[in-house]
Parts: sequence; structure tokens; C-alpha cells
Amino acid sequence: MNSSFDYKKAFSRNIGWVTEQEQSILKSKRVAIAGMGGVGGSHLLTLTRLGIGAFHIADFDVFELANFNRQAGATMSHLNRPKVDALAEMALDINPDLDIKRFSEGVTGNNLSEFFTGVDVYVDGLDFFAFQARRSVFAACHELGIPAVTAAPLGMGVALLNFLPGRMSFEEYFGFEGCSEDEMALRFLLGLAPAGVHRGYLVEPGRINLKERRGPSTAIGCELCAGVASGQVVKILLNRGNVLAAPHGLQFDAFENRLKRTWRPGGASNPIQRLNLILARRGLSKPVTAIPDESPRYESIIEQILDVARWAPSGDNTQPWRFEIVNEFHLVVHGSDTRDHCVYDLDGHPSQTAIGALLENIRIAASRHGLTIAISRREAMPATKPTFDIHFTPEAGIVPDPLYPYIPVRATQRRRLSPGSLQAEQKRQLEEAAGPGYRILWLDGNKSKLKVANLLFRNAWIRLTIPEAYEVHKSIIQWNSRFSEDRIPDKAIGLDPLATRLMEWALASWRRTHFLSAYLGGTLLPRIQLDWLPALYCAAHFIIVADRKPETIDDFVEAGRAMQRVWLTATRLGLHVQPEMTPLIFSRYVREGRRFTVVEKALAAAQSLADDFIRLIGQETSPHAVFAGRMGRGKVPEARSVRLPLEKLIYKMQAAEKE
Repeated sequence: MNSSFDYKKAFSRNIGWVTEQEQSILKSKRVAIAGMGGVGGSHLLTLTRLGIGAFHIADFDVFELANFNRQAGATMSHLNRPKVDALAEMALDINPDLDIKRFSEGVTGNNLSEFFTGVDVYVDGLDFFAFQARRSVFAACHELGIPAVTAAPLGMGVALLNFLPGRMSFEEYFGFEGCSEDEMALRFLLGLAPAGVHRGYLVEPGRINLKERRGPSTAIGCELCAGVASGQVVKILLNRGNVLAAPHGLQFDAFENRLKRTWRPGGASNPIQRLNLILARRGLSKPVTAIPDESPRYESIIEQILDVARWAPSGDNTQPWRFEIVNEFHLVVHGSDTRDHCVYDLDGHPSQTAIGALLENIRIAASRHGLTIAISRREAMPATKPTFDIHFTPEAGIVPDPLYPYIPVRATQRRRLSPGSLQAEQKRQLEEAAGPGYRILWLDGNKSKLKVANLLFRNAWIRLTIPEAYEVHKSIIQWNSRFSEDRIPDKAIGLDPLATRLMEWALASWRRTHFLSAYLGGTLLPRIQLDWLPALYCAAHFIIVADRKPETIDDFVEAGRAMQRVWLTATRLGLHVQPEMTPLIFSRYVREGRRFTVVEKALAAAQSLADDFIRLIGQETSPHAVFAGRMGRGKVPEARSVRLPLEKLIYKMQAAEKE
């Protein structure tokens, strides 16, 4: 016994929620916990702070770096140490008088009887996929009349089930008998959380792989499990309060702000649960197109830089760049444009702006490695193939750009955003991000947003009715997809499912598109959903304006760099952005007297829109506008364009593959 430790004083702040007599009862109780990983370690430490006096703890594993995101005992000082030893020491550091017995081989058929000797309640901390061990442990609890509590971390929440003596057993509820490992995983997940509260914010389904026995996790879920499970343990040990027993359960999710009571009489044999299992099996049988589970790891610093920089935005996800690595300090960026077939890529300027965004990404990513960059354009190359030499130089004391983490996170959000106004400080940071030579014109307030909405609504009619735009639209959409490496997935367009299917049907041929728009008002629904409503539901519209009218390739490249800094800063501030470039593009066609379509009615409409656009932003401002968009707070896009893998973007790799 530690002479300086006083049990009553150490746990005196529990008194009030429990009585002194109940605290004494807790001191006399013994809790068994199998598994000292994600939840087990937190269970032990929480119950120790509640004053439980004795534990049996079991785990055969050691701590490794992959445990650091969630496991209570995962620290640098505990790397490669047995989990039972590290957690026992942590618990004894809280209460030196603990009676704690370690089972360093885990729970097995040989030690199950000893593990449960004298135990008052069992708390499940086994790995999600330890199905056979879990079945044995819960079967022993049922046979011995020991209450068993399982609290599973799901996303940023917890799902709770209690199996009490004389009530439904673990096996009766989950129905594991005769099931394969994959089927048990499915039944365990659906049985724990029939309400499925956690599923709505899973942003990368590809991270879940039942066959490989892995999935994402958070410390939030683990800590919530410890609190919820410990609350059940206290009620069970003190015989106080209502304790839910399977088939009743509950799920709380801190992300969704939801608490759901669940009830599945009959467990896995329940008709609703059986239907859920059928649907889940079908879902698992479908291939999941997602952002890759792991970004490729590259040895060279330039490849590491490019692997991040490739996430620059480009019109319709065309990615008009390829890379040539000359040596460890010299990179060549080979640019291109789509002016020959894309009505929106006027003189290649939008593509040049995209290249500017890429170069800014390279600068930001290079700072992460202590490098500065010098960029020079090869003036002998044709305008359709702008080519840039980038030289990297190590610089002591360079500070990594804080925008770096937001490069792959930044995305286009085409759906409605919150109409709440931007704060003055947010505007200041965005204006500062644009840098010298640029300013931001804000179009906010209900009147301005309505003017922009009406302008975009009319502008969208041109986009959706001219054959030149049809040729672009039919080639840039990847149907029935959430993600696309080289196009726009249909689920990221911003249309509802019915309108999306109608668009897919119409884009199959120009005849269909023309018929739909000319005789059935087919442009009305997409114009409302894609342009008018999003223009109203945002915090503000904005235009990046150059002090000097952009004319050269270098001007538009620099504008792209400014645009990317603003967009990344918006992402850092928790804001989403959608480009609104067609008014700028069509206005320039009109300003320069250039015909962009064979449809005379569309040319007349463009002239009217150009006049309204000038009235909106000013005669002097219009030629200086380099980027336009809307921004505001909103949900993270559930679908988005991703990027070609680096292997397809580096020239030397492509050459090696051909050989």
C-alpha cells in the first residue's frame, strides 16, 4: 500500500452522484475486461477513477504506432510494450491499492474459468473482428450468470448492448452459429447499431474492408464507449437505475447529435434485421469507387510534392499538365489547354489559370520540405503548350505554408450553402490571401445575390442549349459515380436523382438535348437546381479582380495562383467554393465581338447578359476580372472529382511502362 494514497480523498468527488456507502461497494467489486486496445484501456482507466477496486485484464498484443489515434495506452514510451502491462501501470498510478490481475496471453479456453473467477461484471474490449473469442467469453458470462456490457465505437459515437443473466444471450441476439467470418462481421455491426446513425458521415467507404479486417476509428468513439459502458457498470454493481438488456440497446452519435433507442426482438431473426442483412450483403457486393485507401509513398521529395500538388482544380477536371522530373532539384511542367474543342476554354486562359493553381500548390508543398521554388516559362513553346521549368532550392528556416493540409481537402461544392453572411475577419483573410496585384469584389446581401442568381439562371440557358457546350457536357460526366479521376462524377453535379437521370438520357444525343430544351422546357429544372437556388443559398458571391488587365499567359498563370490561395484559405476557414466562370467567359466573347456558337438567339442572349454583368460589377472592373465564384458554409461534398494517379502524370513513368 502506498502510504501517501488515500482512497476516500482520491475519489471523494464521486460522492454526490454515488453515496459514501455505494463508493465502498464499488471498491469491493471486481470487473473483468478482455482487450486493452481501443476501448478496453479507456474502460479500465475510467472504471479505476470511479473507484472500482479489482480488475482482471487480458490482452496478448503490444502497442504500435497504428494504435495512437484511439488507444488510451498508446504513447511513445509504451511502443512495443505489452498492453496489459502498460495499462496496469497506468491504472495503478491512479489507484496504487488496486487488485489487478493480468492475463498476458489474452482470453483462451485454458484460462477462461480463472479469468471469470470472482468477477462481478464483464466489459467487452475485444477487437471488433475477434468473433470466436467474443463468442466464448459471452457464452461463459451467460453460463456463469455474469452481466456483460459491450459498447462499440462507431465513427464518433457509441453503440451499447447489455447481456444480463436470465435474459437474451449474445448468441441468441447475433445468431453467429454456422456463419462465416464475413457474415459474423456483418451481423455484429448491424446488431450493435440497427439504427445506423453513424453511416451518414462516412466520407471514405473504401476505408472499411471486412475481408482484410480493418476499418477507420476515432478516439471520440472510444472515449464515449468508456463513459457509456462505465455508466452501465455502476448501475449494475449498485443495483440502481434502469439497465437496458438485449434486444434493447442504444446508439449515441456526437457528430450527428443523435441518441437512438433500439429494439430488435429476436435479434438476427427479426424480420427487419433480416431485411437489413440482405440489403447490407448487396451493398458489400457492389464495387466501391473511392479515394484510394492510402496515398502512394514516394522516395523522392519531388514526387512527394507532386503527389500533393496534383490536387489543383481545373476546368471539368481536365488536369492540363504532365510532369518531367529532370533531377532532384529540377522539374518541368508541361501544360496544355482544351481551346480546340471546349467553348469554355477561351484562348486557353482557364487552363492557364488552372496551371497557375498547380504551380501555387507546388510552392506550398515545397515549403513543407524546406524548399523554395523559382519558376520560368519557356517562351519558345506555343501558347497551347505552356511549359515551365521549376528549380527547387533548400532554404534554412523556411516556414511550411499553413495552407498545405488543405490542398487535397479543397473541393467544389455545387449544392446549396448556408446563406449566413461572411464575417469581416473572414473577408480580410481572403482578401489578404489574394496577394499584391489583386482585390476581391464582394457581391453579398439578398439584393446582390438575387441579381447574381437571375444572371446565372439566364446564363445557364446558353450553356444548356448551344451545341458547342453540348459536346463538352456529354464528355465530362462520369455517370453513376461518386468519384472520378478525370471527369466529374454525376453525383457531384448538384442535381437530384430524377434530374440526373433525365440529364443522362438527354446527353446521349444532341437531338434529345435540343428536343428537350426546345419543346419541353428541359433546361428549367437544371437551371433552378444548379444555378438559381445555389446562387441564393450562399454567404456571398465574389470576383477576384487584377489591378492590371490580364493579357499574357503569365498574367493568367499568376491569376490562377491568387485564385488557389483564396480557395485554400476559404477551405481553411471552413468555407466551400463553387466557381462561376461562364459569365466572365461569355462576357469576354461579347466584349471582343467573337462568335462562340451557331445559335443566333444564344448570341443575342449573351449580349444582354454581358450588359447586365457590366452593370453589376462595373465597366472598368469587367476586363480585369480573373475568377468568379460563390462561397459559404455547408456540408462536405459526398461526391467529388479526384485526380489521376501520379504514375499517369509523370512522363518518365509513362515511358518506362511502354518499354
